[in-house]
Amino acid sequence: MASPSAMTRVLVFGGKTGWLGGLLVDLLKEEGIEVHIAETRIENRESLAAELDAVKPTHVLNAAGITGRPNIDWCEDHKPETIRTNVIGTLNLADLCLERDIHCTIYATGCIFKYDDAHPLGSGIGFNEDSEPNFAESFYSETKGYMENMLREYSNCLILRVRMPISDDLIHRNFVTKIVKYERVVNIPNSMTVLGEMLPASLAMAKKGLKGVYNFTNPGVISHNEVLDLYKKYIDPTYTYKNFTVEEQAKVIKAGRSNNELDTTKLMRDMPEGVVINDIKTACDLNFQRMKVNLEKQYGPLPDSLPAEFRRL
Repeated sequence: MASPSAMTRVLVFGGKTGWLGGLLVDLLKEEGIEVHIAETRIENRESLAAELDAVKPTHVLNAAGITGRPNIDWCEDHKPETIRTNVIGTLNLADLCLERDIHCTIYATGCIFKYDDAHPLGSGIGFNEDSEPNFAESFYSETKGYMENMLREYSNCLILRVRMPISDDLIHRNFVTKIVKYERVVNIPNSMTVLGEMLPASLAMAKKGLKGVYNFTNPGVISHNEVLDLYKKYIDPTYTYKNFTVEEQAKVIKAGRSNNELDTTKLMRDMPEGVVINDIKTACDLNFQRMKVNLEKQYGPLPDSLPAEFRRL
């Protein structure tokens, strides 16, 4: 591809009904960049090509993908549907953008690894961008693992490995919302992505014309308990939670869950100047401070005003 073109017109996939896509559309509007919300489903190659030719974007952001509702267990029983969007659709988009010399950012996943002998839990040794996926205990992660290896061949793509995304609200897709509602949680340190810091960073990376795979998490790890303790501190002091082991968790879920630490050396080295990315513990603390302000605006004084689904009786 030629040197990076200015980001003047962006086409967002997953912006119509998707969580990340919607947040990206809002960010682009705030920056005054012309943004188009894609109408086409990415598995429909001909309509996809027609939309790209009609809009003629300088940049494409792909946040479309199937994660399943309420969680990735759904993918275990809907494998063709998962492949259709997460593999065929994503490849369609990367391929058509390459033909048109359009920079394409793909919000992918870092849930393709699990701690192993070379990357032990608590060691601080994270998986890097060249690490081979070693986690395929969920069909979702399995498709994402081989998808990433194919996407590497597309010189126009920026592939961002997002993990356990955290936002400053209580939307159902937020990692915090998910674990707050669980009766019991595992307590394992993980790399995570605080969207308030990382989504603006992704736009800066796309503007710079960065390509290839990046671990897209805040540096360091944080455990489930540490996240819930921040929830208690800022949102609901009356909240309580219980832990259980990975073995106990396995009895109540269909698909295995990835736990890992990702190395962010390359991300931080290549990050455009002026972009602030805090370590995960600082980023989470700041996120909960913003969440407190947002929820009090929305509902009133906490914790009494929280919706019933968040109140433990």
